[in-house]
Amino acid sequence: MAAKKSVQLSGIVVAESAISSIDPDEGVLMYRGYDIAELAEHSTYEETALLLLDGELPSSERLGAFESELAERDLPAATEELIDRSSGEAAPMDMLRTAVSSLSFDDPGRGKTDRDSGLRTATRLIARLPTIVARYHRRRQGLEPVPPDPTLSYAESFLTMLHGERPTERETRAFDVAMILHAEHEMNASTFTARVVAGTGADLTAAVVAAIGALSGPLHGGANEAAMGMFERWGSAERTPDEVRGMLERKEKLYGFGHPLYRAYDPRALILKRISEDFSHDGGEPNWYAITEAAERTVFEEKGLFPNVDLYSASVYRYLGAPTDLFTPLFAASRVAGWSAHVLEQQADNRIIRPSAEYVGPPPREFPAREHA
Repeated sequence: MAAKKSVQLSGIVVAESAISSIDPDEGVLMYRGYDIAELAEHSTYEETALLLLDGELPSSERLGAFESELAERDLPAATEELIDRSSGEAAPMDMLRTAVSSLSFDDPGRGKTDRDSGLRTATRLIARLPTIVARYHRRRQGLEPVPPDPTLSYAESFLTMLHGERPTERETRAFDVAMILHAEHEMNASTFTARVVAGTGADLTAAVVAAIGALSGPLHGGANEAAMGMFERWGSAERTPDEVRGMLERKEKLYGFGHPLYRAYDPRALILKRISEDFSHDGGEPNWYAITEAAERTVFEEKGLFPNVDLYSASVYRYLGAPTDLFTPLFAASRVAGWSAHVLEQQADNRIIRPSAEYVGPPPREFPAREHA
């Protein structure tokens, strides 16, 4: 794979992995050998998460058992108290990082690195991250948290906890697909972070907490929030082309375009684009899909860049009623499945990850003599 000069370590292979693969020229993403487009059409987030963790599509019995475990979404009292105390002041990703860390307090897998312990911890994290995000949002609005309903699916439960009312089937499926698309993406910055931490012998929760920190940066998970900020400033599809050209002339960062790997259309963006268009027909104004599509068209005309997953995930999340500053926490809630799969893979044949640096500082020099009092 050709390296990109703008990306440090681009093209450097740092691990062998059986979890996901990317064809950057054809724009194909596969989880465990299954095309992401087929998973988005036929699977659920629960089944996809288990595929990532186990390596194979589960039997109905295995999936049923996993779904029962994921239905245990209640938070420990210490984590609830932390969220309630911090909801008025903490930024969403700061809150999420700290709340996830607190989940280790009562985790039987704390400090353990065997596969069974890691798998149990991963399941608990997948189940509980949506509850953390929803409780935080309700508390900061001055509303009572909506307790998780174990009879609902992952997607339906989260949207219910977030909004206080049951979503439509269409909304539930859209959110489910968005979670599938964000669940895993090879050796991205946060996944690499998780594997480096796991390589030290730290447990799975520690690795996930570190990955959340990496995801918070605007060049990684925060890019969809930044993209939504652009759309809000532009305000309409009519204004968007001139706004885009102005940003290009000023050499300002356009979020949601280009990718360290893909030299074709990001396959996740294609799927999200269709969902965004569908919701735009009765989504009112501003027409977030039309603004996004106008930006896509203009950027391609001017720079030949394709959109990445962040461009259309922004409008999809907005149509689903998610506040902009929760976009990255939702990314984390989905990606925890992929992070966990990589941590388990790292732990299965672990060696510490310790690269070297090329020194470019001063040559050897004498420490200056000093008079002592």
